[in-house]
Parts: sequence; structure tokens; C-alpha cells
Amino acid sequence: MVRRSGPRPNVGRGGGSTPRPGPRSTAPTPSPHARFLRQGRDRAEREWARYEGTAQRDLFRLLRERFLARHAVSSGWTLDVGAGPGRFAPLVGRGGARPIALDLSLEMLRRTERARGSGTRTPEVERVRGDALRLPFPDGTFSEVALLGNTLGFEADAGERLLDSVESRLAPGGCLLVEAAPGPGERSRYLARLPPSAVRRLLAAPPPLVASRLRSEGYSVEPVRHRTEAFRRWSAPQLIGRWEGQGWTVDEVTAVAPALGADPERLSEAAKDPRAWARLLELEELIGRQPARWAKAAAVLLAARAPP
Repeated sequence: MVRRSGPRPNVGRGGGSTPRPGPRSTAPTPSPHARFLRQGRDRAEREWARYEGTAQRDLFRLLRERFLARHAVSSGWTLDVGAGPGRFAPLVGRGGARPIALDLSLEMLRRTERARGSGTRTPEVERVRGDALRLPFPDGTFSEVALLGNTLGFEADAGERLLDSVESRLAPGGCLLVEAAPGPGERSRYLARLPPSAVRRLLAAPPPLVASRLRSEGYSVEPVRHRTEAFRRWSAPQLIGRWEGQGWTVDEVTAVAPALGADPERLSEAAKDPRAWARLLELEELIGRQPARWAKAAAVLLAARAPP
């Protein structure tokens, strides 16, 4: 089963999508998206596993889950655009919200369905195969729309069109959640020079105290990773300026894990102590909200609200 009661797609009116994945699907296939259409089951499984199995992956997942929880709407339809295997789609909204996962890849959507049997504690996610640039829903349909992962960056020169597409589908006062990739990432110089066991002990201290120590020595930038395909980096100020210029309200901007996110060895040590781990999550969010950390971050999460 793919969808029983979701908003009716605009099939035949420029939506360019069918309401369900399957052999008869006619999702648009512009050449920049061909690689996503060809993704197989192995790739879907790798994408799912990208957020579990190590302390570093757990940190990245939990920071995103906490962000989604802070901004989750409690009613209406919600949409995860470029949902991949559906890791976060059930968390876009809470309670009475009704989530939809949209992706170009049939195998990704099949993985979303299997996720329901793997401990997902949220309601069933409706699945729609379609193109984010031609969202098959009327304007103003959703209480919340999420654009997570590298969906925005991989659209390259079409990024403006993608933002236009998702913004227009929000209802008045609706919430838009976007993940951007401004830079290669950072790590704390202070924590990097401490032995892992000392980092674990330090993280048991209150996060503001640890943050002040980190500030004194600053942050080192990670090496730039080579990309073999078109990718556009978006800065937080670019997105903030866009939304504020349209009368939107920006509720939160947070860099993902600027302190220890690039240090799997020390993260593994911190994960041994539940108190240190809980404090680390608070610390990463405290530091991540500082504008100085946004420019070089490997990932920034932004929450904005459309005008009422």
C-alpha cells in the first residue's frame, strides 16, 4: 500500500507524478536526476545505515531528530521532500500530523515502508514517487515541509526553483525545515588535543562552561571533500536573507556538531558515559547556534515560518 488518504497529486496539471511507487510510475526523469532514479536496494540500505552503527552516526541522527522535535507541528499534512529511505519522514510533525515522504527513487520509498517494521514509533507514512521540482500537490497544502540531507545542494543551479517549489506548498504560517551544506565542517581545537578519556570527563561539566573553554582556542576547518558531481553550497545568511525578504520569520539556525562531529574517536569515548553524551548533545546545539559556526559547517539546519 502506498497512500490511502493523502492530498491528491496534481497529475496531468504539471505535477508530473503518480501517487504511488510501482512499475507503472511515470515520475519525471530529467537528466540531472537520472542517478537517483537508478538507485537500487543496496543504496537504499546504505542510506538508512548512514545514521546508525557508530557514535558519530548516532550524534548526527540525534541532533537532527531533536531539531525536528523542536519544530514539529501537531496537525495537518507534512511533507519530507527527497526523503530517501524515510529515516526522518515520520518525525516531520507529531501527534495528529499526517506525514508524506516524497522521493524520485522507487527503492528508497520501498525502504520507507520496511522502516515501519524496524522500531519506528510514529504513524504510517504515505509515500509518493515524484520530482521535488514539480511537486504534485496544490499550493498551500502542508503545515510543514522538510528539505533535509543534501537535497538542496544536489539540485545545483536548480536550487532556487526547488526552494520556490517547496515554499509555495506551505499553508500560511506553515513551517519550512531546510538543511544546507555551507562548508567542509569544523572541529574544536581544544577537544582535539585532549586524550579521549579526558574529553569524556570534561563533557560531564555544564555545557556553557565547556563552550567557554572551546571558544578560547577556536576551531579548525576540515579538508574539503572532492565531489564528482554538481553540488551547490548554500550559506545560512543566503537563506535567511531570502526568507526575511519575503516576510518570513526565521526561528532557528543551528550548525550540526561543530565541536566533535569530525572526531569519531572522541565521540566513541563520550558515548560510554550517558551523562557525558547527554551533555554533548546540549553542547553541540549551544555552539551550533552561534553565527560564527555557520560559515564552515558541513551541515546547517534552518527553521522558518511563512507569513500568516
